[in-house]
Amino acid sequence: MTTTALLQKIDSIRIPVPDIETGLAFYRDLLGHVLIWRLPNGAGLRMPGSNTELVLVPMGEDLQVNFQVASADAAAERYQESGGQILVKPFNIINGRAAVVQDPFGNVYALRDDHLGELITDEEGTVLGTEAGENSGA
Repeated sequence: MTTTALLQKIDSIRIPVPDIETGLAFYRDLLGHVLIWRLPNGAGLRMPGSNTELVLVPMGEDLQVNFQVASADAAAERYQESGGQILVKPFNIINGRAAVVQDPFGNVYALRDDHLGELITDEEGTVLGTEAGENSGA
């Protein structure tokens, strides 16, 4: 049985930090990761040699791997049909859709697509919208 792989790549790794500025001081200023984008409640940093992002999020959230999929809605449905569990049904994110799932072994991660395209930012990395013209409202 040949099945197309559902998980396309690691999109991002969400890392909880005490606050975004403190996280940037460590991951950007001391470890040298370049800021890609920034929102009031998060920041994305570049990982050299990869298009996987380090995403700094407020404490209280769990460390989480986000996998890129073609469609978060279709992926969540296939995931559940395959024996996984949907913990959070597909929802809108700034540049697409995402769902939170759990595999049969207890691992929790997100499935996300970016059907609205890349984020558009200003010189400081503040998100202005997406390639599809969606405005962040930030």
